[in-house]
Amino acid sequence: MLVLFTGVSGASAHAALTGTDPQDGSVLKSEPRRVTLAFSESVGLLDDSFRVLTPENRRVHTGAPSHADGRSDTASVTLPRGLGTGTFTVAWRVVSADSHPVSGAFTFSIGKPSATTAPLPSAAASNPASTGLYDIARYAAYSGLALLIGAATFVLGCGHRGSVRRLLLTGWWTLLGSTLALLLLRGPYERGTGLGDALDPSILSDTLTSRPGIVLVARLALLAAAVLLPLRAPLRDRAPGPAVLVPGGLLALGLAVTWAAAEHASAGIQVPVAMVSSVLHLLAMAVWLGGLAALLSALHRPAEPVAPAVVTRFSRLALVSVAVLAATGVYQSWRGLGSWDALTSTSYGRLLLVKVAAVALLLAGAAFSRRWTARLATPRATVTVPAGRVPVTVPAGGPGETPEGTDGLGEERGPEPEDTEDRHDGRTGDGHDGGAAGTIDAGQRQGLRRSVLAEVTVGILVLMITTMLTGTQPGRAAEETAAATAAADHPASSTTTVPFDVGTPGGHGKVQVELSPGRVGENSVQAVIFGPDGGLATVPELRITFTLESQQVGPIDAEITDRGGYWTSDTLTLPLPGTWTMKTTVRTTDVDQVTVERKVRVS
Repeated sequence: MLVLFTGVSGASAHAALTGTDPQDGSVLKSEPRRVTLAFSESVGLLDDSFRVLTPENRRVHTGAPSHADGRSDTASVTLPRGLGTGTFTVAWRVVSADSHPVSGAFTFSIGKPSATTAPLPSAAASNPASTGLYDIARYAAYSGLALLIGAATFVLGCGHRGSVRRLLLTGWWTLLGSTLALLLLRGPYERGTGLGDALDPSILSDTLTSRPGIVLVARLALLAAAVLLPLRAPLRDRAPGPAVLVPGGLLALGLAVTWAAAEHASAGIQVPVAMVSSVLHLLAMAVWLGGLAALLSALHRPAEPVAPAVVTRFSRLALVSVAVLAATGVYQSWRGLGSWDALTSTSYGRLLLVKVAAVALLLAGAAFSRRWTARLATPRATVTVPAGRVPVTVPAGGPGETPEGTDGLGEERGPEPEDTEDRHDGRTGDGHDGGAAGTIDAGQRQGLRRSVLAEVTVGILVLMITTMLTGTQPGRAAEETAAATAAADHPASSTTTVPFDVGTPGGHGKVQVELSPGRVGENSVQAVIFGPDGGLATVPELRITFTLESQQVGPIDAEITDRGGYWTSDTLTLPLPGTWTMKTTVRTTDVDQVTVERKVRVS
């Protein structure tokens, strides 16, 4: 049977916040005109993407959210005048390119920091009811897709003549209902609000014009088109024709695309390759899981015997599908993880390890099922005996072969009926090569049914983990987010060497200036002076100032003092990020001095 490999529908997705203006924790001398966020990928904006709160926890009336300078990887909002002083809190929420909401919060101060009663919202703030129901609908959508595509493939591709109408209808209705639920819950899920917003006309209108909403509407249209597909014809005919196979294949492909276009594959690196890989991965999964469900259902219907040829064809189809799952799974795992460390350091990696363990169980169950498939391929012949005699089934051509013209009990055999379900000429009633036997006996049916049931059970577990992975920030993006956070929390200090020459004998050397941590807010400055011979030197005066010319801020005097061999200050406050001009003034005598400029970067 088919096994689901370790691949996932994942990628470097979920937008990572790479910077804010004002900087988190910064202290500004004047009111900012706007708040701007920068992300690692494009983001979508909501009407309520920004909430700016005063120190007294009152909401500031801001402008409408927009993209700064038209860049889709930014989010910006204008601020009114007269904000006052103190510490302000900014809570934000956007939708990343892979359709998942991303949120967070930070603070900045005007004038000087102050106590604030505004709570700092959680980065993962959401409504439990909306998020929970949305996730359930996603699980149901995957299940409906698997049943719909898998059951259809079991009929069209494996030649099963029994009824799978109930499975097809279950898959279609499940996918339809879950898609409608996703469409209604999309607005509350994005905004982190309650279920009451599900029927809000304005929110629903915004959903219908967003990319996830458009994709869901396209899925509904494809489901409507599936109603017109003449699936009942193959149940009567010997083999499906192009009139069924071509539109059926296009519908399955289109449904898979609606997932790839709104999930991780649509964002990050190598998007075209990732989209193709995601579609193939999803189709292979649907053929496998839905096909297993159809086979299990058929094995529970003694009145509709399953031909061994059908099981054999499904097994062959499984081998092709597992190859597709293997190739796409390895690629998508690499794209989603980014590094081996992400396997254990990120939630995505740990979920992937759990999935690998579940797949290992699935491999064991599949191996057992293939043993039953191999037994079905052994030629067997069933003979028909008169009433009151016990029929005997023996291997065709094996020891004890029935003499020609007898019934296996030593008696002459009469002419065989011309039309019977038990004609064992190596073919099933659908015209396909059926191997040896036309049906599966009770013992074979029971053993195969148990092994398939075990596969289906583990397969459902794997499908649930896969669905969880599609809603989890991939390891690559998680590492990017962690790196950006670490850079903001623990930036490296910068060291600048400033050569000087006052134009007198022995009046040259260099000043080594260290700015730590080199970020917005409080910084320390340490400076050491080296003379012409490269040794430490002393001077009567050393002064260092910082100016941010682009914002007309400064000069800000570092107010360094001589500590006996080196100069230092711990009170320098730089209010804005950017490239600052550091002016170093060195006085060697009462009348000889020089000022040298250097650029330093403040994050």
